[in-house]
Amino acid sequence: MATISGAEALVRCLIEERVSYVFGVPGDQCNPITDAIYRLGRKKGLRFITARHEQAAAHMADAWARVTGEPGVCLGTVGPGVADLVPGVYAAWADSIPLVVLGAQNQTWRCYPEHGSMQALDQVPLMAPITKWQALVNDVRRMPHLAQMAIRAAVSGRPGPVYLDLPSDVLCDKLDADAYPVLPPERYRATTPPVADERLIQKAAEMLAKADWPLIHPGGGVLRSGAWDELKELAEYLSAPVTSSLSARGVIPEDHPLCLIPSGFGAIAAQTTADVVLLVGSRLGDIDFWGRPPFWGEVGKQRFIQIDIEPQNIGLNRPVDLALVGDAKATLRALLKAVKKQTKPRKEAPQLKEARQAQKIWLDGWKEGAHSSNVPIHPLRLMREVREFFPREAICAVDGGNTAVWAFYQNRIYEPRSFLWPADSGHLGTGLPYAIGAKLARPKAPVYCITGDGSFGFNAMEMETAAREKLPIIVIIANDKAWGMIKGGQKLVYQERYCGVDLSDARYDKLAESLGCYGERVTKPAQIKPALKRAVNSGLPAVLDVVVDAEVHIVPPDLAVLDSVWMEGCDAAGSVCVWE
Repeated sequence: MATISGAEALVRCLIEERVSYVFGVPGDQCNPITDAIYRLGRKKGLRFITARHEQAAAHMADAWARVTGEPGVCLGTVGPGVADLVPGVYAAWADSIPLVVLGAQNQTWRCYPEHGSMQALDQVPLMAPITKWQALVNDVRRMPHLAQMAIRAAVSGRPGPVYLDLPSDVLCDKLDADAYPVLPPERYRATTPPVADERLIQKAAEMLAKADWPLIHPGGGVLRSGAWDELKELAEYLSAPVTSSLSARGVIPEDHPLCLIPSGFGAIAAQTTADVVLLVGSRLGDIDFWGRPPFWGEVGKQRFIQIDIEPQNIGLNRPVDLALVGDAKATLRALLKAVKKQTKPRKEAPQLKEARQAQKIWLDGWKEGAHSSNVPIHPLRLMREVREFFPREAICAVDGGNTAVWAFYQNRIYEPRSFLWPADSGHLGTGLPYAIGAKLARPKAPVYCITGDGSFGFNAMEMETAAREKLPIIVIIANDKAWGMIKGGQKLVYQERYCGVDLSDARYDKLAESLGCYGERVTKPAQIKPALKRAVNSGLPAVLDVVVDAEVHIVPPDLAVLDSVWMEGCDAAGSVCVWE
């Protein structure tokens, strides 16, 4: 009989799934896990990465999952450690990212309900709203089973975070490894993704083949399933424009002839006039304008085909004409085959030329700012210089409010899984830890982060993590010395009654230097690319603290539109809460 501890059984489950990293902050109740990682993981390629905050650790695991398509794993100790994981887990939950969240817990006899123990916290209900599955491991014999149930839940169907609550006595207890084995993946979960019903696929193919002006709208589910090749081939065969959701940027290169930049004039023109829309792996949330007019065609006239692995997402915000429940990659592959039997390759519809012209007009509207020589630096000039400097295959993490908006206009995305942004949560503080997780996932790819000064401050100490792990990421801060998006809203709606939005002129480049990184402040446009080159040549993690024009930065062109989406129900003057 081979006996192992609960912690060893847990780590063996991770090794069986070929997990490379567990991200977290160590704690006393976590020691059985980190010790098992040290003893068992070194020969199997499993390492523990210490972050400076559990939120950042969860973001790193999140980025690992986004870039690799494999589940990320993060760890927090009892009470404060698990509570600090919550912000990072929430961002992953909002974007359907597979995450295995491990929380150490007090001994079984001291919890549920707790009775005065220090750091006590009912962690399972805490995590319930932001995870798709949770469990307390209350007996060591259940460790292999529940750990693998957690992994199965994280990666099956619509992916998402899961949570395991791990009492310290269960981690230390022994079990018979032969009686309670750790199974290989193919013995406890499906490894072949489900495909939609064949009859419905044939109907969808008929609809697309007969359409005069079909359009494809992919969401994050296409990235999760790795379906970008099938989507691109189908679009090219039908000559159908692709207007991805913001979370799916990169599923098709943004300079591809069929790509219409999401939310731009060209995309909206196509979305309002297409007669058949193929929606894949998207729920059509607020930044997709709910799939409703005036940004989409009239319900009942514009026909919708929806592919989604989650039945509850079908028709969530827009009624559909045909629902295909299945994995995006498997279903698109079958649909492409069916379409080829229905029709020959299609020529471009005349409407596509008009949509491209609308997109050109929209993009040309940013040229003046993108080439501005003004000092302080125009944010569009910063974004253009940064995007031109890095190669097409570079991975980009974007963080912040207005900074993310300005980046959108110039920071084109060309490769799948190369754009990291918490689309459905808008969570600040993700950029730096996302960049760290991405660099660990793809060490040979250049990784850069565009962030605001406020958002950088959330997890700025993770520059020490990057230095310790020798990860030469480049962080570019658009420094306007403010919570820019909120200040812009107060300017537009609240007559410049600024409250709580101004920050000091902090020297983030000096902070980076003090943490063993390269740092440089940039104040003139001509300095941007030379500074980027020096940062890369340093071989260190780097921070470029770029002083941007604060007055311009706080009010990007689409801020009023965004504010109207988020503040629906208030009138344009904010009269719900304005005193005369």
